[in-house]
Amino acid sequence: MLKSPYRDSPELRQAIIGTCVDMNRRGINQGTSGNVSVRAGDRMVITPSGIPYDQMTPDMLASLPLDGLGEPEGPFPPSTEWQFHLALLRAKPDMHAVVHAHPVHCTALSINREEIPACHYMIALFGGNTVPLADYALFGSDALADNVVNAMMDRSGCLMANHGAVVTGETLEKGLWRLEELEVLARAFILARSVGTPHILSESEIGDVLGAVKNYGIKSA
Repeated sequence: MLKSPYRDSPELRQAIIGTCVDMNRRGINQGTSGNVSVRAGDRMVITPSGIPYDQMTPDMLASLPLDGLGEPEGPFPPSTEWQFHLALLRAKPDMHAVVHAHPVHCTALSINREEIPACHYMIALFGGNTVPLADYALFGSDALADNVVNAMMDRSGCLMANHGAVVTGETLEKGLWRLEELEVLARAFILARSVGTPHILSESEIGDVLGAVKNYGIKSA
């Protein structure tokens, strides 16, 4: 297990807020529908529920124990999606950030209850030859947390049926990068289908890519 690069601090909390602002600026989220969390020691720091990002300040973020015992700390309730954030950080000890949003193209595929197949070699950034679809459950429920963890057992991203998308990151920066790449992939797949029949790469072709992308993308600090 890699030690978390983060400790709870005003600077970390501001970086989490900055990630939320960046999601909207880059067009991969709308309003306050996205949420971001980070592993900081033995706790999870997460965005609060329903606070506009441009009004959010570091002291507004919530903190929860990673062991699931004890009440959240902070002046506002944590994001309503805190259950799957906590579940992912607990299930993936080498991942230290969770980024969730409702990117339009990812969400469109999730509404159709579709996973993303190996339509492009960049699918390997998510750990396999698909970006899977987590089964539908009520937002903020333990059932949704279970569905997301099951879908991402050997993946670093998934679509969420009739909901949106979620990714994990070795760092906060890598989580945001991975979510943006996922939305690009979803958009390309939808556009390819609109002009023809996408060619899907074989398992052996994706297998070759999996070995080549281990150090691809934003480098961890």
